[in-house]
Amino acid sequence: MASTGQPGRMRTRNEERADTIYSYVAKPRFLTVKPSPEPHAMSKRGAPRTRAAAMHGVGRPRDERIDAEVAFAVLSALKEGGYRAVTIDGIARRVGRARTSIYRRWTSKRSLVAYAVLSEMGDDPAADTGSVREDLEAAVGTLLNAFAGPLGRALAGLVADMAQDKALALTIRKQVLTARRRSMREALIRGRNRGEVRDGLDVELVLDMLTAPFYYRTLFGHAPITLRTTRQVVAYVLRIIEVEGGRKIHHAR
Repeated sequence: MASTGQPGRMRTRNEERADTIYSYVAKPRFLTVKPSPEPHAMSKRGAPRTRAAAMHGVGRPRDERIDAEVAFAVLSALKEGGYRAVTIDGIARRVGRARTSIYRRWTSKRSLVAYAVLSEMGDDPAADTGSVREDLEAAVGTLLNAFAGPLGRALAGLVADMAQDKALALTIRKQVLTARRRSMREALIRGRNRGEVRDGLDVELVLDMLTAPFYYRTLFGHAPITLRTTRQVVAYVLRIIEVEGGRKIHHAR
């Protein structure tokens, strides 16, 4: 045992182990995000932080092994029993960690679930490739990949719980959907600036058209989601948003 700095009291092994858990610096292995330059997402030293990192708060270093284990455990619990099946204590047991290591990373069950979803989907799906077609294909491709894994199997239960729990729905919208839609919105703005995308669009409707087929097919299972699906969805959307007689949106294969 080590000294606690308080006269007459020594640290227990559990306390030492809990501190050891936070001695690594790494990002979650599932995340495919870029650092956000927004002021609210800056660390105390001024370094940019990812939105997912900002969800954890400023403080202790990260252990990517715990993050990955927790994300998988949360999605598994959602699949098995819905939102009610997710508890901090239960997730700690699933990953074989002290519950203090979970509590110190996520302040609530809602933020824990939002983190697990974001770790699968990423918060900046529409990378700047120089082509609006490729930007949008990359964006919907993240849905293809995410829904092919444990998130796809957990989605129906999560959506059902969001319908009953307004606080959970608000958390998912704020921490997951807002960031993703911002990324895709910026891709459309870049396309407009390059002369690929016309003015006067209902951008929010366009974003719904891009993403809805993936959620719909995952929830109802009436048709598969494939790489060809991502290309078809983007191709149909481009017919609506392309500038007539303007720069043609090509895509090299």
